[in-house]
Amino acid sequence: MTQAPATLRAIRRRHDREIVALAVPAFGALVAEPLFVMADSAIVGHLGTAQLAGLGVASALLMTAVSVFVFLAYATTAAVARRVGANDLQAAIRQGMDGIWLALLLGAAVIAVVLPTAPTVVELFGASDTAAPYAITYLRISALGIPAMLVVLAATGVLRGLQDTKTPLYVAIAGFIANGALNVGLVYGAGLGIAGSAWGTVIAQCGMAAAYLVVVVRGARRHGASLRPDAAGIRASAQAGVPLLVRTLSLRAILMIATAVAARLGDADIAAHQIILSLWSLLAFALDAIAIAGQAIIGRYLGADDPEGARNVCRRMVQWGVAVGCVLGVLVVISRPVFLPLFTGDPVVKDAALPALLIVALSQPICGVVFVLDGVLMGAGDGPYLAWAMVVTLLVFIPAAFLVPALGGGLTALWGAMTLMMTVRMLTLWLRTRSGRWLVTGATR
Repeated sequence: MTQAPATLRAIRRRHDREIVALAVPAFGALVAEPLFVMADSAIVGHLGTAQLAGLGVASALLMTAVSVFVFLAYATTAAVARRVGANDLQAAIRQGMDGIWLALLLGAAVIAVVLPTAPTVVELFGASDTAAPYAITYLRISALGIPAMLVVLAATGVLRGLQDTKTPLYVAIAGFIANGALNVGLVYGAGLGIAGSAWGTVIAQCGMAAAYLVVVVRGARRHGASLRPDAAGIRASAQAGVPLLVRTLSLRAILMIATAVAARLGDADIAAHQIILSLWSLLAFALDAIAIAGQAIIGRYLGADDPEGARNVCRRMVQWGVAVGCVLGVLVVISRPVFLPLFTGDPVVKDAALPALLIVALSQPICGVVFVLDGVLMGAGDGPYLAWAMVVTLLVFIPAAFLVPALGGGLTALWGAMTLMMTVRMLTLWLRTRSGRWLVTGATR
């Protein structure tokens, strides 16, 4: 039976309120980590070029590690949201604790690897002789904060699954302020140099992790959930995260290949590519915020045995993704005369970046659909399909990317290949959502 127009409008308004309530705070929290790096760079940059170069190498390695383990947030969000939908908050928080214990174990393993191998890793990354000592110092100290960073990821997933994205925003803001103050005090006040910056960031991250744990522990006590590590639960969390790890590594491989191809095109092209990639990443935060809302809401609907509600909210979120993508694309076109001079005054670099920038603008609606459907399938716990789809996308992108220099194409052609990659992702995700096979209901998948 067809629903009345007034009823449909009421349903859409309810979905819109949920999406906005979750997506807007999520966007603020997503921006926090890049802001940490920017603040550290601004403070360390006044120490000297070698120190800043060392920070750049170490930060790139740390950011890669964080991106690899982002499944801690994604998998936990979906699992917790399902149990919230099933109205079993005790099991929801218990599931979240399993993710947090897994984060601690993985963090300890990373420390055990990074501390002895830091000089080798920095050398492999191509740090100069003058920058390498600073990179090693920063990397070794910052590695001590990796368990806290991973706990933050897992605990963020818990709160998102509980339909709370405001607390992560507040914690992120407090962490950013604390990080800036500690860096200034330790780098300049205490005279610790780049080591002070690393210690400041570690302390701020530990403070953020502690704040999250206070919130989660209070919830556990309120609902009678155990805080003790459970081997079976931790193992299940790890197994759920493996497909998302494959997905993330495939995506990272695509971005690395794109950068490698751009480097072969020439200095002006690689410089322009880095500018465009920075913008593309910034735009991704806005779209990823909608995806995070999708993870939380879809998981809740499926946990409540409401596949039709999940399908309806999926449809509405796709509309949001397209609309936000169109707005972002228009903003890119309008702001390009102001945006490019912020990064370079070289007319050759500007000429290389401009047409590729227009391709990025035109592709934003596609990106909007991709991010939304990615979040929907994550919320449904459809990790194995996401892993398979991303591997297929990688296999399509590799020959397309390497044909660019072989056929004499430039940066515009490379970003055309990037748009092809996003189009393939959109098709694989659309086929899956259209099939309905992701609509698996119940407290667990």
